[in-house]
Amino acid sequence: MQAFTTLTGLVVPLDRANVDTDAIIPKQFLKSIHRTGFGPNLFDEWRYLDHGEPGQDCTNRPLNKDFFLNLPRYQGGQILLARQNFGCGSSREHAPWALLDYGFRAIIAPSFADIFYNNCFKNGILPIVLEEDTVDKLFQAVQATPGYTIAINLETQIVTTSLADFTFTIETFRKHCLLNGLDDISLTLQHADDIIAYQTRRKQEAPWLF
Repeated sequence: MQAFTTLTGLVVPLDRANVDTDAIIPKQFLKSIHRTGFGPNLFDEWRYLDHGEPGQDCTNRPLNKDFFLNLPRYQGGQILLARQNFGCGSSREHAPWALLDYGFRAIIAPSFADIFYNNCFKNGILPIVLEEDTVDKLFQAVQATPGYTIAINLETQIVTTSLADFTFTIETFRKHCLLNGLDDISLTLQHADDIIAYQTRRKQEAPWLF
């Protein structure tokens, strides 16, 4: 997992509340268990005018020109600005996979659905909770300023914007994992010597199991 330390990036606004995981990555794309390749289908049903299918070349699909991801001013964005209860609905790790594959490394919202929030940390995305009034002001700033960027420092837990600096909270263990690029597998492999020692001992104690 890619570590997250600091990020200065273009802010992309999704001005909708209660965006569920089926909107983030529709159900027909859940057949693959690979973590990559989902970016072109992020927000597929809102982003395109036709019905998307796995493995389809999205290059020439008809675009919804009013959808934010298709607007030239937001191309290359790395920070998604959203409304309350982002990531609600069914539990699917494909949702953060799609966001990350598209290029988003951080999401700012007043609140997140719990499972989606947890899945973001496991995949190298930083979900930041800020007050709803602050998020409102950021939406206004983004709308008024093409190319609007902000800076995020995970170590200091500060979001630096043209409006002000905002602090955010994060659980210590999650912060440690993000700063060091540790997902569940990486955390387990930190104990590789202990695991090997246990396996060796078990082979001696119960050889019939092997």
